[in-house]
Amino acid sequence: MDKKIVYSGIQPSGNLTLGNYIGALRNFPPLQEDYDCIYCIADMHAITVPQEPKVLRAHSLDILALYLAVGIDPDKSTIYIQSHVPAHVELMWLLNTMTGLGQLQRMTQFKSKAEKTNEVNAGLLNYPVLMAADILLYGTHYVPVGDDQKQHIEITRDLAERFNSRYSETFVLPEMLKAKVGGRVMSLQDPTKKMSKSDADENSFILILDQDDVIRRKFKRAVTDSEGHIAYNDQQAGVKNLLDIYSACSGRTIEDLLKDYDGKGYGVLKEDVAEAVIGEIGPIRDRFHEIRSDKAYLEEVYRQGAEKASRRASKILRKVYKKMGFIPR
Repeated sequence: MDKKIVYSGIQPSGNLTLGNYIGALRNFPPLQEDYDCIYCIADMHAITVPQEPKVLRAHSLDILALYLAVGIDPDKSTIYIQSHVPAHVELMWLLNTMTGLGQLQRMTQFKSKAEKTNEVNAGLLNYPVLMAADILLYGTHYVPVGDDQKQHIEITRDLAERFNSRYSETFVLPEMLKAKVGGRVMSLQDPTKKMSKSDADENSFILILDQDDVIRRKFKRAVTDSEGHIAYNDQQAGVKNLLDIYSACSGRTIEDLLKDYDGKGYGVLKEDVAEAVIGEIGPIRDRFHEIRSDKAYLEEVYRQGAEKASRRASKILRKVYKKMGFIPR
């Protein structure tokens, strides 16, 4: 029996955080054992905000190297750079003709980003349509995303249903795939907010590529509270965040950790969380640097990935063109 298809992509917009790793990236390799996985470096999405060309190229290769460093196998999964498969933009244009302006303007992420800029470009508005094209091109069954992306999956399903209703069954209706492990990682300086590399305070986030001494220093400065005892509740959000990170990186339950740290201070907890994080991401960081320095290997991976992705995408795109009335080439 054919495996169900899983699709995911990450924008090459700079170093990824511990939150990106726990919430998404580390869940990718296990999926390739049970699913037919397609992993994209979403460089076309990245240009909805201004990018320095040489930086975009470097960041794209960084994401590719990270995919490989965490254990995504190019022989088991399809790994490719989005701009290398023109079918994404072709399908996006076709879906644009079926997408209401009001529907795009109501997207939460669009409204949030539009408030922060003086001039909204059309790419930012059409971002959800390109994302829908990404997913629908491959007959995707599952998309591993968090609740903050739920609206994007809904509009993708809506466009698929609209096309299927008008032109006959063509697209699979994708579903969200919740992560079995890991969760939301919060800022080390403001644990009421999600960890983000765009935070002005560099002590608020851990980057996957941070050195060990930097990780230790950032956890040492992590915000806790004045309660003085280790507990797991929303009133002690900083401590709760540390315990969540510790649990995610060690595989130990919160209950076990609470027993071990009963009567101990915050300093001991911070030190141990730092070591657990280093043990988890340190080897990945080291593998990343080894892979990233091998340009020939990276080129081989992304070229082969583009060929595989293009073959798959062209099958569905040909059907779409034919059903919409275009003359076959």
